[in-house]
Amino acid sequence: MSYVFGIDGGGTKTICLLMDENKNVLGRGEAGPSNYQTLGIETAKQSIQLAIEQAILSANIKVDRHFNIKAICLGLAGVGRPRDIEIVQFFVQNLQLTHDLPINQLWQPRNIVVCSDCAIALVGGIGHDSGIAVISGTGSIVFGQNRLGETKRVGGWGYLLGDEGSGYDIAIRGLQAALKFYDGRADSTTLAEKYQVYLGLKNLEELVEVVYRRGWGVKEIAGLAPIVDRAAAEGDRIADDIINSAVVELTLATKTAILELFNQTEDFEIVTIGGVWGSEVNCRGRFEAAISAIAPKAQVISPKYEPAFGAGLLALKTVDS
Repeated sequence: MSYVFGIDGGGTKTICLLMDENKNVLGRGEAGPSNYQTLGIETAKQSIQLAIEQAILSANIKVDRHFNIKAICLGLAGVGRPRDIEIVQFFVQNLQLTHDLPINQLWQPRNIVVCSDCAIALVGGIGHDSGIAVISGTGSIVFGQNRLGETKRVGGWGYLLGDEGSGYDIAIRGLQAALKFYDGRADSTTLAEKYQVYLGLKNLEELVEVVYRRGWGVKEIAGLAPIVDRAAAEGDRIADDIINSAVVELTLATKTAILELFNQTEDFEIVTIGGVWGSEVNCRGRFEAAISAIAPKAQVISPKYEPAFGAGLLALKTVDS
């Protein structure tokens, strides 16, 4: 029996799945973050090694000369350029040489797959590597690949330069709308009261202390997006406009990928990934309706598997080839 590792490494945690050649998940390990761009190579390497060790341990497999790991795929945040891929491949090769991992045979370069976290999210979400992933959580990005292997990325420029349609985008627009109403510069919205109650503020002026003096970052602000969604569900027009604007941005990004990669009459799948799609006001339904007008045969689906499983499938692909 041959085995592979599929690794999903992000800014908060690293997940490793141990899979066999029949695509069965035998073990799962979890460790700290592995974005080497922000944490450095050593920290990333330690997280990846620990996640692998935990996956093997949880599988309860006898580790001997018959335990044959044929390939590994790492889908990592912050990995997009050829130089990034070279750096990660190099430290994975070094990791094999430490003898800290129960690997009986050194991987060939073609069996060490390094790609972006978007690529494994697409493969995990759809179950294969042709289609489009529309990711909208704290940030947002659209990533697609067609049957010829051509890829297209749209967005993903971060909260300062982009991330339209993301949780952060929705939340920050909601905060701005609440403050404009508080000033008397815009129409009435329940967002002002909702933020005040949720954050335990005496008045909205205390938002300055919360956001600036407490050092709130992107994730904390994005965590306020559900308040906009709830207000929209209760009939707040301003909040609903914000949600609709997010859907419009995500639709535009997806349309851009479709026109680059697919014939608009072609059958393909679009997987929606991330917390924004769990909206009470049916963001996904609005998005699906908009996409049907652009690509009538495209099917909008929910994720079939997690990204680490997608990494495992890409690792297996090198074994089969």
